[in-house]
Amino acid sequence: MADNAKRLAQELIVNDKVHVLFGFGLTPVALAVAPLATEAKIPMVVTVASTSIIVDRSPYIVRTIQTIPQIANIVGEWTARNGIKTAVSIVSDYAPGSDAEQWFAKSFEQEGGKVLEKLRVPLANPDFSPFLQRASDASPDAIFAFMPAGVGAIFAKQFAERGLDKSGIRIVSMSDVMDDDVLNGMGDPVLGVITGGPYSVAHDSPENKTFVTAFKAANNNRRPNIVAVSAYDGMELIFRALEVTKGSADGAALVQAMKGLQWKSPRGPVQIDPATRDIVQNIYMRKVERQNGELYNVEFQIFPAVKDPAHAN
Repeated sequence: MADNAKRLAQELIVNDKVHVLFGFGLTPVALAVAPLATEAKIPMVVTVASTSIIVDRSPYIVRTIQTIPQIANIVGEWTARNGIKTAVSIVSDYAPGSDAEQWFAKSFEQEGGKVLEKLRVPLANPDFSPFLQRASDASPDAIFAFMPAGVGAIFAKQFAERGLDKSGIRIVSMSDVMDDDVLNGMGDPVLGVITGGPYSVAHDSPENKTFVTAFKAANNNRRPNIVAVSAYDGMELIFRALEVTKGSADGAALVQAMKGLQWKSPRGPVQIDPATRDIVQNIYMRKVERQNGELYNVEFQIFPAVKDPAHAN
């Protein structure tokens, strides 16, 4: 996959003479293309891949989604401060999972919590059952979970099948696990699940209401999720940078124009950190609730203007 992405990026740069590269769904893809962006002096707007190190790999990378530590750090802090003393972490075994495991444990234990076990589930064909059994045997107050968007439905189903939804063990997780576009199909077992993340389709703002209405109209009534918002903000970022450069698509000038830009996104106020080229944004703690017959991540606490702690000075 990474090799294919590199080949396609090379074709876009050499043959199509593009001015911006955009997207990058997985960390290995972003890392493979980064040297090409540097060599060609072309901005690379990352709208999905969330491993912290990505922005370090090229001075031309700018990210509009999130970093894993940015969320996991907040979730760990909130968890320890809200009556949860022990946890077992269950993460997918790849770079973002490692980031999530590390940063949740760091902030959770700094605030007085204890991680009893750190479990990693194979990324391909995941079966959470044996890991959930091990977690159950450890009798933690909570399970901290992280896995790619979409896989959360399998996790929730197997959590309920083992009766853990009635065991008193709580789930606290990254927002990806309760992704907006699949949440409504997960059913009652996920009611009350606490997550931390930068966006909920239920976010109450004029910008988000306009965005959700337009997105649903264009996508057969499907809900947007953080990836949709990040892509939208990626386009907003390019547009605003071109306004600053007065239409010049020179790569170095565009990246320079992007640094420090801020605007009101459907997720709330955002800014591109001029030092790291990563996004600074609110992280919201949310709880799965049923509203008007549908499941939503309902925000109940805001941590404002959060930077990636892995790059904190």
